[in-house]
Amino acid sequence: MDFSIEVDDLSDGAIAELLTMHLREMQKYSPAESIHALDMDKLRDKSMTFWSAKSNGKLAGCGALKSLTDNSGEIKSMKTHPAFLRQGVAQRILSAIIESATTRGYKFLYLETGSHDAFLPAIAMYEKHGFRECGPFGDYQLDPHSRFFMNSL
Repeated sequence: MDFSIEVDDLSDGAIAELLTMHLREMQKYSPAESIHALDMDKLRDKSMTFWSAKSNGKLAGCGALKSLTDNSGEIKSMKTHPAFLRQGVAQRILSAIIESATTRGYKFLYLETGSHDAFLPAIAMYEKHGFRECGPFGDYQLDPHSRFFMNSL
């Protein structure tokens, strides 16, 4: 299936709906204090760039890059719509994020994800793209419900 990957301004509400669904899903696997999803106001912050993947005008997935420092960023809000799972959506969005991070001159790209088995397919994809497990970064703390990854670009 063919997907268009574009920077998204979050104005149409489709990403908010997908991320709300994602938040409900995460609540099955992690307690509230271990869920690090951002609300829509924080997602619209100037430090964030959002991408959407669309197929025939339908939202297939999303992901964001948050600027941390002059030489590092964090991947946020990666989610594939259930109707588009296992079709390469997340890999295409991740590739766009890595390309943007490289263009910005970032040397490091970080991410936090869950530790439950439900997150293993995402972790495998991140590892395939060069991410390796690391300790907490930024404001994160050690948490049995979180795993942290870094990619040296």
